[in-house]
Amino acid sequence: MKIRNDIEENKATEIEAYGELTPVIKEKIEWFKDQKLGIIFHWGLYSEAGIVESWQLSKEDAWARKKGAWREDLETLRNDYWQLSEVFNPEKFAPKVWADLAKKSGFNYMLFTSKHHDGFNMYDTNFSNYKITSKHSKFHKNPQADILKYVNQAFRESGLSVGTYYSKADWHSPYYWEPNSDPIGRYASYDPIDKPDVWQKFNQFVENQLLEVVSNYGPIDILWLDGGWVNRDNHEFLKMDQIVSKLRNIKPDLLVVDRTIGGEFENYVTPERKIPDQPPLKAWETNIPIAKNWGYVPNDVYKSFEEILETFIKVVSLGGNLILGVGPKPDGTLPEEAVSVIEKLGKWLERYGDAIYGSRPVTDVKLAGYYLTKKDNRMFIFYESKNAAEAISISQLSEISSVSLIGSPERVQISDGTIILPQIEEPFGCIEILIDRQGE
Repeated sequence: MKIRNDIEENKATEIEAYGELTPVIKEKIEWFKDQKLGIIFHWGLYSEAGIVESWQLSKEDAWARKKGAWREDLETLRNDYWQLSEVFNPEKFAPKVWADLAKKSGFNYMLFTSKHHDGFNMYDTNFSNYKITSKHSKFHKNPQADILKYVNQAFRESGLSVGTYYSKADWHSPYYWEPNSDPIGRYASYDPIDKPDVWQKFNQFVENQLLEVVSNYGPIDILWLDGGWVNRDNHEFLKMDQIVSKLRNIKPDLLVVDRTIGGEFENYVTPERKIPDQPPLKAWETNIPIAKNWGYVPNDVYKSFEEILETFIKVVSLGGNLILGVGPKPDGTLPEEAVSVIEKLGKWLERYGDAIYGSRPVTDVKLAGYYLTKKDNRMFIFYESKNAAEAISISQLSEISSVSLIGSPERVQISDGTIILPQIEEPFGCIEILIDRQGE
């Protein structure tokens, strides 16, 4: 079910198999499958306004203004929004605090928004003055003004892998929304076929920025490209062969995720706000915000720990990763509601993480109502606390050496191919089944 009209979907990419891949990218994709849990930060001027990211700027995206336009008319809204860089001043920005929280809570990788569709750069780009380090930015004299640099640095120092979110669209660029134009919506204000020279300037602008992000803010493992209409609709096609070739000259194992586009530059699939009915053929990552919105909105509605946990277990049992979205507040701190969910997830993973990280889905055993993963000769069965004391049949399995409750010395008794699920205190528990393969 579509929740917001910004969700870009292309179900065809979920059934698309890989074409030819280089050995280094094949290896990196297997690495990605092992990570299981990531965090993505949507942060920019929209947190200052407290609105649905930068979507209110788009004329056609009236859904973003329906429950509270930031300004009464669109022209005033745009003019005032562009000036937010002179107000945005996240003096409590502490990337080490973010990184320590993620590390302690079992996250393995992080994505950060270098630039959303509004075109405001959260790093010191050389190709736009609309940036956090501009002399017009209130934050530019802060020692950590180059925000992307310090976020990436903090997470790498904490041992987490780093990726960068980048919107291919740029509503502030004169090569995308031309000055004095009246763009219909999220698309370029002109048809690239009619103005190939302008579009070429935009293509070069995107290439320059992506080279900058990978060169100056690396090493990064993932380049996560948003703005799914670019490279798909209205003749808006970038020279991706050329761009990615140059990026991989810098970082040969860089995963490029041109979301919803398919083909060789969508190295893994990113279903948004949903768990696919059937696991995609490519590696994949369900991306879900902890709150209703990706960016910070005052009085937002946050998902419960129990909901996030069940989503996580289900995604992993299907072979995917989960990346959770957090919107930092305009002062640079993380919302307490999001921190609470993250910390609870971390405590759960301290006990059950062995059944999560590096696991793969179980395809040859079916147990209705339960989630299964496997690693080598071990199979894991996740179950809800309400199912404790139930008897389940594992007669489908042969040569069982032992059954135990994860994180506990307690052995689980087997009788005639049936086990009784132990009592647990958490919303979900997990038992480990050791398969004796000596006879193989």
